Amino acid sequence: MKNIGVLLSGCGVYDGSEIHEAVITLLAIDRAGAKAVCMAPDIDFKEVNHLNCSNTGSDRNVLAESARIARGEIKDISQVSVDSLDALILPGGFGAAKNLCDFADKGSESVVHPDVKKLITDLNNANKPIGAICIAPAVLVRALSDKKPKVTIGNDEKTASEIEKCSALHVECKVDEICIDEKNKIVTTPAYMLGPGIKEVASGIEKLVNEVIKLCNA
Repeated sequence: MKNIGVLLSGCGVYDGSEIHEAVITLLAIDRAGAKAVCMAPDIDFKEVNHLNCSNTGSDRNVLAESARIARGEIKDISQVSVDSLDALILPGGFGAAKNLCDFADKGSESVVHPDVKKLITDLNNANKPIGAICIAPAVLVRALSDKKPKVTIGNDEKTASEIEKCSALHVECKVDEICIDEKNKIVTTPAYMLGPGIKEVASGIEKLVNEVIKLCNA
């Protein structure tokens, strides 16, 4: 059975992992006969009120919030080794661009959380596949800028421009499609960067999960 890491960034689209994307990812991994290994960094973040998108002024913990999605079965990413995983998938949500890195604020000048960067780099060096959903490809292109990865975030020109400033190649892609960088074993899909609904998003994510697992054997 393949162990597929799922890197979460909180719980909720505006300050953490996009919950639909995360749950669809977990479901697709299970349906494919693989095991999901959930993880997140143990850091704090600024909470956003999901009713009106305002800052609440409170702090929350990424690992503790991510445990809500993982039903408590989650690891601190600093304790996860590349040898324990066959692949890694990053669901989207603003948490990927706020908590796993600071792309939301700094774009192409952003910095990836050191534990996140280390795991991504180690997996890539070990020739193990990585999938990224929605805005999460931004984390990959900053962590692997020297590899010039090929990714998609859909068709948002401003975000695509910032991604290409990171020495990456951006490819426009429909919501139910995937972009495959065969050289770097990276698979991406736009999901809620495009929408419009959960069934379309699910179609792309399921294809991504299946391709990532397929690449485990390549």
